[in-house]
Order: sequence, then structure tokens, then C-alpha cells
Amino acid sequence: MEALTTSTLAVSIAEIGDKTQLLALILACRFRKPLPIIWGIFLATLINHALAGSVGIWIQSWLDPQWLRWLLALSFFAMAAWMLIPDKADDEDSRFYRLGPFVATFVLFFLAEIGDKTQIATTLLAARFVDEFWLVVAGTTLGMMVANLPAVLAGHKGAGRLPMHWIHGASALIFLVLGVTTLWWPWS
Repeated sequence: MEALTTSTLAVSIAEIGDKTQLLALILACRFRKPLPIIWGIFLATLINHALAGSVGIWIQSWLDPQWLRWLLALSFFAMAAWMLIPDKADDEDSRFYRLGPFVATFVLFFLAEIGDKTQIATTLLAARFVDEFWLVVAGTTLGMMVANLPAVLAGHKGAGRLPMHWIHGASALIFLVLGVTTLWWPWS
């Protein structure tokens, strides 16, 4: 259960203000059809995070446990620093918009997640909780939905009112705590 709750919390907070959340906001304003956008986000995230988690499992099986512990801790510390750098939305005009809300959302979200903070976090969490792969993928997917569902449903109203520097700071703190606990908590 720790894998599910840690993954959900880490990704839901890390996603706030992320480029994919801004993308969800843009798609919601552009199409004004929340259900296809929500399903596109869900499916793209599930597939992307399952692939990222698989990389985490591979890394875990390939590295010596002590090296893995240090690599994971350093990666969580790097994620904490990265969280302090806010993302900006990419160019709003996209050739994928003509494919409709579901396909455009699926393609754009899948591509935007490649190399993104939440994808890297999924890889790290899967390596950390290797025996609970599906709980990590479920948690990171749930975290993405928790963060993006309000953006889709609310559209552009109220999005500018979020205190982004506090949200990014809280997210950085979570990754910092994950790094510290990775170093000092006993692994199974």
C-alpha cells in the first residue's frame, strides 16, 4: 500500500504546474469536451507509466542494491531541484488538434510525458518498489488524474490563482523526503 500512496502523492503534487497539466488546460479550452480529454489523459498516462515502470524494474534488476539505493536517492534529490523550475506550455497550435479531442489528447500527453518529471518519478518509484510494480503504475496514473482532472473540468477559470511557487516547493520537499528515506530506510 505504501507504493500506491507514495506514487499517488508524489505524482499528483509534482504534476501541478507541469507542462502536461498546462496541456490539459489548453485542450479543455480548445475542445470543451471533458470526457474524451479525460480518457485520452488516462490511457496515455497508463501506457506511458507502465513502460516507464518497466524501465525501473530493469534498472533495479541490473544494478547492485547499494548502487541502486544511491542512484535512486540522488535521482530523487535531482527531482526535488527540478521541481523548483516551473514548466511552461508548448506552442498551442498543434497539428494533432485535427484528430479530435481523444486522439489529440492521447498523442500529445503520451509525447509530453516522455522524459517528463512524472515519467522519471515513475521509473524511480518502480525501481524502489520493485515487487509492487502495478501499484506504482496505478498510483502514478491516479496522481496524474488527480492533478489533471480539475484542470480539464475547470478549463481556464481559476488556473492562474494557484500559488505555484508553494506547490512546486511542496513537491520538491516530497522528492527530498523520498531521497532521504531511500538512503536511510531499510529495504526489503
